[in-house]
Amino acid sequence: MNQPADVRPLETLQPLELLFETPGLADFGLPLELAELYGGSLGFLEPRLYANFVASVDGVVAIPTTETESSQMIAAGSKRDRFVMGLLRACADAVLIGAGTLHASPRGQWTAEHAYPPAAPLYAELRRLRNRPARPTLAVVSGSGRIDPHHPGLAERALVLTSEQGAARLGDRLPRSATIVPIGSESPIDPVATIEALRAGGHTLILCEGGPTLFGELTAAGLVDELFLTLSPLLAGRSATDRRLSLVEGTEFLPGSGVDCKLLTLRRAGSHTS
Repeated sequence: MNQPADVRPLETLQPLELLFETPGLADFGLPLELAELYGGSLGFLEPRLYANFVASVDGVVAIPTTETESSQMIAAGSKRDRFVMGLLRACADAVLIGAGTLHASPRGQWTAEHAYPPAAPLYAELRRLRNRPARPTLAVVSGSGRIDPHHPGLAERALVLTSEQGAARLGDRLPRSATIVPIGSESPIDPVATIEALRAGGHTLILCEGGPTLFGELTAAGLVDELFLTLSPLLAGRSATDRRLSLVEGTEFLPGSGVDCKLLTLRRAGSHTS
């Protein structure tokens, strides 16, 4: 009997190799198969805001493209990077993105099963064990309200965090599954107020998936607790005419006061490290 096509990739997915881990980290008690594939435990203190990015060796995290999702291109098609992306989404109450990220992924769905479909039953089991809804809420930050109201990502459990001006621009054009959350009178909106609004709605674990401008604003405001950064074994390069974004855009930390980081875990998947 032939097995379903989406089962075989999971069976052949090699576990991540744990190279280092700080003792005493939070542990959700992952289902056994998830823990084996991830190479150990995973968990978060609550409330928590954590971010996930994949970067080339030379620090590029976003490439303008209409052919495929930028992150998939930079990750060099790594299935294990997609697996981790799905796992982090499966832990989240809300996935937070900026309007640029929404626009750059016209067919995007910010759910665990969309990131890595073969592990969908395992992600669903984790959410059931943690008494969470089947999918995290998608939260889109757009101070101007200039987003596509027909984007498929807004079709289920979505919030649009915008200014009063942005709310007026959107009017009643969003689907019923999407709720407008006005924050301030005009763009740009305050990142602190953005996170406070999400947490007031019961979203204690928030995953930020970009873009680099939003991540920079959240980091500058002292809101980011953890960063999951996968280093892909690619050189992306840059040119004067093709702007390629780094991890942080629009915010400077040095010279002056930099942002201190402490390594919590290190895993390897072939030549990818995370």
